[in-house]
Amino acid sequence: MKWRKRGLLFHAKGQREWMQTHAAVPIAEPLQGSLCRIYFSTRDHANRSHTASLVVDLERPQTLLELDDTPTLAPGPLGGFDDSGAMATWLTRVGQRRYLYYIGWNLGVTVPFRNAIGLAISENGEPFRRHAPGPIMDRTAHEPHFVASCCVLEDAGLWRNWYLAGTEWLVGRQRPEPRYHIRYAESRDGIHWQRQGHIALDFAGPGETALSRPSVLRDGDTWKMWYSSRGHAYRIGYAESPDGLAWKRHDASAGIEPSVNGWDADMIEYPHVFDLDGRRYMLYNGNGYGLSGFGLAELE
Repeated sequence: MKWRKRGLLFHAKGQREWMQTHAAVPIAEPLQGSLCRIYFSTRDHANRSHTASLVVDLERPQTLLELDDTPTLAPGPLGGFDDSGAMATWLTRVGQRRYLYYIGWNLGVTVPFRNAIGLAISENGEPFRRHAPGPIMDRTAHEPHFVASCCVLEDAGLWRNWYLAGTEWLVGRQRPEPRYHIRYAESRDGIHWQRQGHIALDFAGPGETALSRPSVLRDGDTWKMWYSSRGHAYRIGYAESPDGLAWKRHDASAGIEPSVNGWDADMIEYPHVFDLDGRRYMLYNGNGYGLSGFGLAELE
């Protein structure tokens, strides 16, 4: 597997009042032909995450065709699970209904933040509306820290969900640092989830502190996952599974590494892999967890 980088597509620099910095966790929504809408998370002056979207033509991806004037999702009301940010993480389409799963951010006291997963739904192309004022996935008796960054696929009536789950908070040099890996849940409607604590992808060793943003697709009898892994700095990893449950890591085969210099030289993370017009693409972030923007790569 070898990915050919197509370059930086977009970075936020105050294009909107609520779009001051960051263009993180990109999500592709194929449109007609080679057109593609991309959802991403940006931050305002108060460092709160908003979900935005833009449109590009993947034949000339550096040309911005459309940038929304208003957020797809803005932070929720004071005291809500998403009052400090609403960061989209995955889009699932079933018929004329679109499910936009997003991370709700709360700021903490003893730890920097707490995350939960919310849902916004669009019917027949209408704007996304929150399914409920509260999250559809949150802390539980057996997942007591936080959940975030889900990938949701509908598979013949069975909804499959690979999601980030916090395992502990570590005492860092400046502030507590979270440790998290990827777990799996199932649903019959994409809203109510059966969570058995199944670990889909676990740490390679004690030096690895984070596995996040799974991007899963199915090729025949093989399930494939691209994801972020962090030891010293984020890198993009790769795993395969015969059933979507038991995964074997093949990180050396991911086929994409940081550049020698530039916007993605220090780290690469948050991949989103998708197919369009017979080609396979990857959207991903570079330095600063999306501060430098997101770029595009194409599978050779």
